[in-house]
Amino acid sequence: MTKKTALILLSSILLTLPALAAKGLAFIHGTGSQTDAYNDYWTGSFVNSVRAGLPDSSKYTVINCDFDQYMWDSRASGCLASQLTTFINNNGITDLVLLTHSNGGNVVRWVMSNPTWDSRYPAIINKVSKVIALAPSSLGTPLADAVQQGNVFETTLGWILGYDSNAVKQQQTSWMAYYNQNWLLGTSGRPALPATFKAVVGSDVDSAFWDGDSYCAGYVYQVALETTQNWLDSCSDGFLNCSSQSGAGSVWFYDTQRTNGREPLSHQQSRRDCFNLDVIIRNDI
Repeated sequence: MTKKTALILLSSILLTLPALAAKGLAFIHGTGSQTDAYNDYWTGSFVNSVRAGLPDSSKYTVINCDFDQYMWDSRASGCLASQLTTFINNNGITDLVLLTHSNGGNVVRWVMSNPTWDSRYPAIINKVSKVIALAPSSLGTPLADAVQQGNVFETTLGWILGYDSNAVKQQQTSWMAYYNQNWLLGTSGRPALPATFKAVVGSDVDSAFWDGDSYCAGYVYQVALETTQNWLDSCSDGFLNCSSQSGAGSVWFYDTQRTNGREPLSHQQSRRDCFNLDVIIRNDI
């Protein structure tokens, strides 16, 4: 190899380094007002496993916002836009992957569907290469309808739904139908989102006490989600019907198609390192 050829090769390698280092990942939680989503919502074991798929694993952020609000509220999408903008600017991000869970997918779709709503939205949209939506509540959930009627869910599932918050009202099925038809992109009959939005769908809940898989992410949550599944379709994760999770963008996979042991992912398990989910996402990033 000549000296000139070596210099050209070295220059080519150096030119690719900024592009590799410019890929970033944001973890975006679901319903709830979070101040430490790293520990309280995702857990460090999940976050650290997934971010290892980045060329530079330090280029990630964990969002902490008040997603108990309507998705357009400044405390929800406004907070998200602020934190993403800071992350992008501070790290020179040119390729941004968003990993969302549950109602976080709706907040992200609001940003991606309404670029003129906030002056920060267009720059974010231009950087997003794809959204990996874990159990997104794209079509809402009958459980939100039930909470608004003040029945048993108000006492048995307050830890998931946040009781009578605006985010829960928003996720009523009729309300989401209106938003999807008039404000949000990506659902049937509507224009596509400006970036890939692919969903991981949780299809069942296991809570048998003799089955070790039922203890991943907490056995008590499995028991509660198994109970609420009685008010949902046979294909559901205990909080959302499969039809809701697959209602926007495209389906990446149904849990049992890819997980270890073909295990289903409950709504709780789809944000934790259960059944190789973290590795599947890491490899995709």
